[in-house]
Amino acid sequence: MVAQLFTALSDARLGSPRQIPDDFLFGAATAAYQIEGAAFEDGRGPSIWDTFSREPGAVAAGQTGDVACDHYHRYRDDVALMKELGLESYRFSVSWARVQPDGVHSNRKGIEFYSRLVDELLGADIKPWLTLYHWDLPQALEDRGGWPSRDTAKRFRDYAMEVYGVLGDRVEVWTTLNEPWCSSFLSYTAGEHAPGRQSLEAGMLASHHLLLGHGLAVEALRAENASLDLGLTLNLTPTQPLDPDSPADLEAAALIDGQTNRWFLDPLFRASYPTDIVEAFRALDPRATEKFEDSVRLGDLESISTPISTLGINYYQGGIVTGSRSLSPELAERIGFNALAIPPLSAPETTRRTSSPLPASRGFSPDTYLPRTAQQWQIDPIMLKHLLLRVHNDYTGPSGTSIYVTENGMAGNDVLTQTESGAAVHDPTREAFLELHLGAALDARDEGADVRGYFYWSFMDNYEWTWGYDMRFGIIYVDYETQRRIPKDSAKLYSRIIASRELNVAPDAGLLVRRGTLLENVPVI
Repeated sequence: MVAQLFTALSDARLGSPRQIPDDFLFGAATAAYQIEGAAFEDGRGPSIWDTFSREPGAVAAGQTGDVACDHYHRYRDDVALMKELGLESYRFSVSWARVQPDGVHSNRKGIEFYSRLVDELLGADIKPWLTLYHWDLPQALEDRGGWPSRDTAKRFRDYAMEVYGVLGDRVEVWTTLNEPWCSSFLSYTAGEHAPGRQSLEAGMLASHHLLLGHGLAVEALRAENASLDLGLTLNLTPTQPLDPDSPADLEAAALIDGQTNRWFLDPLFRASYPTDIVEAFRALDPRATEKFEDSVRLGDLESISTPISTLGINYYQGGIVTGSRSLSPELAERIGFNALAIPPLSAPETTRRTSSPLPASRGFSPDTYLPRTAQQWQIDPIMLKHLLLRVHNDYTGPSGTSIYVTENGMAGNDVLTQTESGAAVHDPTREAFLELHLGAALDARDEGADVRGYFYWSFMDNYEWTWGYDMRFGIIYVDYETQRRIPKDSAKLYSRIIASRELNVAPDAGLLVRRGTLLENVPVI
């Protein structure tokens, strides 16, 4: 199926490349626990991922982030490589457990590392894009209740202000949270990520207190410096019904959209949680829903909906869902398929029991026959365009909030080869992925969405959470035994795009990827 990706890109080539606006920001992203290593150095305390990764069966091959990419010791070389590629911005996260090992008291050596990193970036003319929380809660705070506890939101505000007190004179862009859906429902309801709890109540409470922590931090930072670019990043998964004329398909799509997207967008931009999902949760667990509603106190939603400057959107794949595993004759004729197939399994080789992070969902997600990554995530660039337009039209546009694609990337089984000119990594699928998705982001901008930049995930191969080191997302190959960095072909392509500010991909090229798939004749809504 990957061949159709290359065919689509070939058919989308233009006589003259598209010009990329000068004010469109190009960057790459990483996260502290995934790259830093130095897990026990200079006063860093244990995070929930240090604990969780040591649980039997929680992570593929029992791997941890103890060493990872050793970025803590090699950051200068890594920044030099960013400069060589021409990156304009670097999105990184601060480890709360490094700055406040117990979640309360400061660790001077920990914050000094980020001060050195910021100085190195500024010296290379690379804009620091700081994320305060990318899932590595200090274990000490989890022991006191974690994100289901309201106190953690207040601790987060205090932590944010401590980091600002040291870095606020040099960092303009502050992202509070990365992907709160993952650090709530995936972590406290499904138990797939740290800390591994499995409770709808805990997930709902965690989601609210994460957003409350965001709101409290934004209010405090804004009071300290009104000129800051403040926001957060959401991982959004656009899900469409297989048959837009089917009430069952529409309901199934709405339930997924509500749990993954509207549960966070609505409180942030409308100061309310989606009623349909609250009621869906109530049908599953009335007591948990009552606890959640009690946790939403007077003034909480006003804090959560404090205006932000920027919304980061992380997009990896879209989804398709149907209320029935069988096709009506009319639908079969319309889409050109007579039956629905089960999609390939997408899960790491772990043995720890987990639950669904979308407990209120129902319906069936069939195989789409789209190209897939090494993780079996489907590649569907056109959905990124429609996601960006929807978010702009329904949420960020009316509030004057700008959008950045803060993560977009794919896992590959990349292999290091030796050529006459030296070590090389050929990753043509990632090259096609990058061009088609960047094109989709520019398409959305051309059609009116205020999309101001694109960050590739990831700058380099890293510890991919429960997948361990099996999956390689980077445009830089990391030899974990030697810690050598080798730019992949995709890194060289990205560097050329940034330097030329040109992209040779026709508008709506993502539709070409859908040719011959289940979605070719399914409208994008």
